[in-house]
Amino acid sequence: MPKRFDDYDRIAVITGADSGIGEATAVALANAGFDIGIAYHADTAGAESTAAKVRAAGRRCEVRQHDLTELPAAAGVVDDLAEALGGLGVLVNNAGTGASAPVVDTTYEQWRAVLSVDLDGPFLCAQRAARRMIASGRGGRIINITSVHEHAPRVGSGAYCAAKGGLGLLTKVMAQELAQHGITVNAVAPGEIATPMTGNEDVDPHTVERPGVPVGRPGDANEVAAVVALLAEPRAAYVTGASWAIDGGMLLMGPQAGSHLKSDEWRKG
Repeated sequence: MPKRFDDYDRIAVITGADSGIGEATAVALANAGFDIGIAYHADTAGAESTAAKVRAAGRRCEVRQHDLTELPAAAGVVDDLAEALGGLGVLVNNAGTGASAPVVDTTYEQWRAVLSVDLDGPFLCAQRAARRMIASGRGGRIINITSVHEHAPRVGSGAYCAAKGGLGLLTKVMAQELAQHGITVNAVAPGEIATPMTGNEDVDPHTVERPGVPVGRPGDANEVAAVVALLAEPRAAYVTGASWAIDGGMLLMGPQAGSHLKSDEWRKG
């Protein structure tokens, strides 16, 4: 009879948890009963603000700074937070960056900076988390925050698309390899979300018009966090290797897609 893997540590490590999707995810998982390890790059005040919200939910929280351009050492934050909290059941690879430049104008330094944070870092953090989960023998969850650009190209974002596409396929390979250990690996692929990264921090997305998105607006970070929280739970044990697009239906539009569209003319067919 196959073994059940539903008693993994209710401890989650989240990278890039100082704002936006990472902050919302930390709070959502705290409300779901997880203690939280927060990793962040530069915004100390933001990380401490997230930690305060986690503790207000009655959960333990540890905070660590790291820089995913300084690899492989920076991935040690996973082990550091796991040791401080006494275990690890969930890793959310959320930290990310981008660069806007045509491929022919992208410098190698820009390319490497994006690939380091968006692909190399998640690989090394997931590797460390998986080793701990395998050693525990009790399973776990690895959730990689990718992007709709895991699936669809975007002009001027070659490095970003390459990194997110690579992370999406790495997710599938890890899902295959780790399933026997009771570890699920899934991607969450947001579209435009009202966060600092998109220049919409502290904006109610329901007040922003996006004619090029079927639901007509950007997403809210809490809408992404809700899906992450579902995937982190034991009840999601039969979901692995999937990529969950949270994009208001944008990818459904195929070549018509674009949050940049200025009118609803496309709706007329």
